[in-house]
Amino acid sequence: MDSTVSKLILLYVFDQMEIPVTSETLNDMCCSQNTWLTYMTLTQILPELVDARFLVIVSSNSSNYYKITQEGRDCLNYFFMKIPSSLRSEISAYIKKNRQSFKRKQEYFRDYYKNKDGTYTVNLKIIDPTGSKLELKLNVANRAEAITVFKKWNNSASDVYSALYKILIDGE
Repeated sequence: MDSTVSKLILLYVFDQMEIPVTSETLNDMCCSQNTWLTYMTLTQILPELVDARFLVIVSSNSSNYYKITQEGRDCLNYFFMKIPSSLRSEISAYIKKNRQSFKRKQEYFRDYYKNKDGTYTVNLKIIDPTGSKLELKLNVANRAEAITVFKKWNNSASDVYSALYKILIDGE
């Protein structure tokens, strides 16, 4: 596959994702779970697309996110037919099915550690490319409770955020 088509594939992935994406997420999505691009190709074309102003880098919480620009969308709209239609369909279906999962992996952070007194602190965050939306440090009695909270965070984070927002902002 030539470099131009690889770049168009990557722009198409960004267009379908509709959110800024980390290089780790791109690698997972395009190289590890699918064979749309090789890792070497991905690492080569990302900076080229930034240099061409088709992508921009947004830094937040010590992570770099890549985001498609209007110039990138214009380029993709003009040349998207160079991507085989079967591949476009595959990418669209895969991203539609997995977008939320990739978004959660990027946005939800969790960790826990043991305190000097034997309790555990569970550190939970919701992060987006513009910064932290929510950060909680929860002190729990033991490791089992810490693991339970740790495991539940990815599926519960949006509900926790919504509930807190409703209570604190909406006053309910």
